[in-house]
Amino acid sequence: MARPPSRRPGQNRKAQYSLFASYVVAVTGALAGLLLIIIAMFDPTGFAAIRSAGAEITRPASSGLKELVSGIGTVDERIAAFYRAGSQNVSLRRQVDINRTRLIEAAAIEQENVRLKKLLKLVEEEKDEVATARLISSSSSSTRRLARLNAGRSQGAYPGMPVRAPEGLIGRIYTAGPNTSDVLLLTDSSNVVPVRRSTDNIAGISTGADDGSLQIKSLSAGRNPFKPGDILVTSGTGGLYQPNIPVAIVVRIAGDDAVAVPLASPARVEMVMVQRPFEESLARSPGTSKQQSTGRQPAAPVALPPATAPNSANTAPATSADNAVSVAQ
Repeated sequence: MARPPSRRPGQNRKAQYSLFASYVVAVTGALAGLLLIIIAMFDPTGFAAIRSAGAEITRPASSGLKELVSGIGTVDERIAAFYRAGSQNVSLRRQVDINRTRLIEAAAIEQENVRLKKLLKLVEEEKDEVATARLISSSSSSTRRLARLNAGRSQGAYPGMPVRAPEGLIGRIYTAGPNTSDVLLLTDSSNVVPVRRSTDNIAGISTGADDGSLQIKSLSAGRNPFKPGDILVTSGTGGLYQPNIPVAIVVRIAGDDAVAVPLASPARVEMVMVQRPFEESLARSPGTSKQQSTGRQPAAPVALPPATAPNSANTAPATSADNAVSVAQ
C-alpha cells in the first residue's frame, strides 16, 4: 500500500509562510466576528457606530463593484447597439430630412395664413369688392407690364376695375376672359394714377417707368415738393381708384420728378382683391352723395314747391340761396 502524501509543506519556506498567514487570517476573522457578535448583543449603539464606519470605509469599493457589475451586464446591449448604429443613423437622417421638409411647409403655410388674414381684414373693411383671386403669372415676353389673374368675367372682373393687395395698389384690369384676366401694373408707362402725399395732401401724378419704378410728377408749380421717404396714396381724382389706397414710397429725386417704388410688389403678392371703380361704388351706395364720400359737408336741402297746379299764389319765388344750392348740387 502506497504511503499517503504528506500535507506538511516540507522545506519550502514560502509555502510555510502562506499556510501560517492563512491560519492567522482565519483565527483573526473568527475572533473579530465573535467580538462583533458580543458587541451587538451587549452594546447595540456601539455596534451601529461600527457598522456605519465600516459602510463608509467600504463605500468606494462597493461603488466600484456596482459599476463593474452594471457594465458587465450591459456589454451585450452595447455590442448590439454598435452593430445597429449604422442602420439607426440612416433612419435618423431620413427622419431629419422629413422633419426639415415639414418645417419648410409649416413656414410657408404660416406666411400664407398671414397674407390671407391681411386680405380677409381688407375684405371686411372694404364693402365694394368684386372678387378675390391669385396672381398666377406675368407676361415676360410682352412690352407691357402685365400680370395674370385667375379671375375673369365669370367672377365679375371686367376691364377697368382696380386691383389691390393688403400692401397697396397693384393696378387695373386690362383685358378679361371667362376665368382669367390681365392686370396692367402700376409700373407700366400707360398706367397713370392720381396720387397725393399722405402727410399734407400735395397732389401728383404717378406714371410707370417700365423698369419696376414709378415717376411722380407734382401738380404744383415751382420746386419739386417730394422727398425720399414720402408715402403716396391715391387721391380719388378721376373716379377710378378709391382714395387713400397706398401706392408707393419715394426713393430719390431726379430733376423735377421723383422716383418711387410700389409698396405692393407683384413678385411678393399672391392674393389680391378686385374692386369696383370708385364712381360706380358711389353710385351703388344708397343715400350717399359724392360730397359725403369725398369728405365734404352736404349742401342744405332745397325747399321744393308743393305738387299742385302752378299759379302765382302757391309758387314760392326762388331765392339766391336756393340757386346757389342748386348749382352746388
